Amino acid sequence: MFWSDTSSFTNYGGTIRNVLVGVRAGAMMRSSMVLQDLRVQALKRAGGGATFTILDQDAAVVDEADSFLRLFEGQGTQRTYAYYLVDHLRWRLREGLTTASVRLLDLQRYMGAVGAVVPMPFGQPWRLPPKRPYGTSALQGAAACLKGFYVHSCTASGVNAELRLGLSLHRLPTQADRDRALLGHTLSKMPANPLTKNGQTQGRPRRRHPKMLPEGARPGLVGVVNTARDEMVVTWLSDTSLRIGGLTGLHLVDLHLRDNADCGECPSPHLHVCHRWGNPNRAAAKIKPDWRLVDGVITGGEIYRASPAMISSYFKYMTTEYAPNAAAGHGMLLIQLAGPNRGEPWTADAARGVLKRAGGRADLPGRITPKAFRHQFTNDVMDASDGDPLVAKAAGNWASAKMVDEVYGHPDLHSPEFGAALKSVWGEE
Repeated sequence: MFWSDTSSFTNYGGTIRNVLVGVRAGAMMRSSMVLQDLRVQALKRAGGGATFTILDQDAAVVDEADSFLRLFEGQGTQRTYAYYLVDHLRWRLREGLTTASVRLLDLQRYMGAVGAVVPMPFGQPWRLPPKRPYGTSALQGAAACLKGFYVHSCTASGVNAELRLGLSLHRLPTQADRDRALLGHTLSKMPANPLTKNGQTQGRPRRRHPKMLPEGARPGLVGVVNTARDEMVVTWLSDTSLRIGGLTGLHLVDLHLRDNADCGECPSPHLHVCHRWGNPNRAAAKIKPDWRLVDGVITGGEIYRASPAMISSYFKYMTTEYAPNAAAGHGMLLIQLAGPNRGEPWTADAARGVLKRAGGRADLPGRITPKAFRHQFTNDVMDASDGDPLVAKAAGNWASAKMVDEVYGHPDLHSPEFGAALKSVWGEE
């Protein structure tokens, strides 16, 4: 039988029968599906959204992985950890290790094999071309996933107490830790992760200025895009700090593009970015503040001010492309304009592809990404507000003014003021 064990899915409701049919059909029709190997399986929920688990070579659920991933039910972390974990379990299978036999040294070897700098021989690199070694952020995510997985599995099964003890590392709190804590002055220790560099987990390191858009990116992109929808995407990303998941997850009811809207939360035209678990295109906002829909009016969520150019591009798109193509039922803003899924919600990956291709047609250097618009907007707001991080934090919906100041609040090394300050110190006129 193709599906040998369904006991772990008893909590997923009536969707399991559809999942079984989909897996069987996918195994025969999709050449990209990984068979005879560990793989991530997405399960569509009846109420929207998806649950992620890991299947083994016989398409049976890997119980210890499933038990760990259920801790993150309803969170985007579940999908991220599922892919980190399946990569590690494949490596562990090659090495002939199990939860009971793996050691802390083995986990550190794995981190070296996927891209970390470790002071030991780790054997053959695990992520070979066309895959790339993990970057700094991915290494931190993988380390957090492995620590959580083995602490959970060893505790639940009562095995490998040595590994569990080795992962239970602590460090002294930093000033940043004390600032974030409610009673920071009482902190005496903080959890650390021995799988990260030097066992430190002090948060985000100082980093170089993020990559901005190339000169003339906005007019160049607007001039080469093919549809009013794509023009609206460029305009909205340029005039706000919207993330691409939040933009492609917008519903029409989220838009309050007039003065003194009924929500009463912003007198100017604005939009509410609301995290929804069940969007049909799987787009979701990264930040999850509370929101409500009362009598057809959205309140809460992340609020972004809308510029006149955003409103103009919205009406152009709605009157020329949305109305004749919209499919009834989903109520989402961005839709597909051609193909067999015409009228269905547009995905974040499709939006990224449009920006990449438009950048190539406009002969812009590098790859145009949605994140670059967010960085450019924040940098421009900092310049316009004389470097006030509080203004940039509020305009861009950033979580911390301190982080905005550290990343974007650097001086312009080519500005006349910088040159004048140096000449003054050097004693020159």
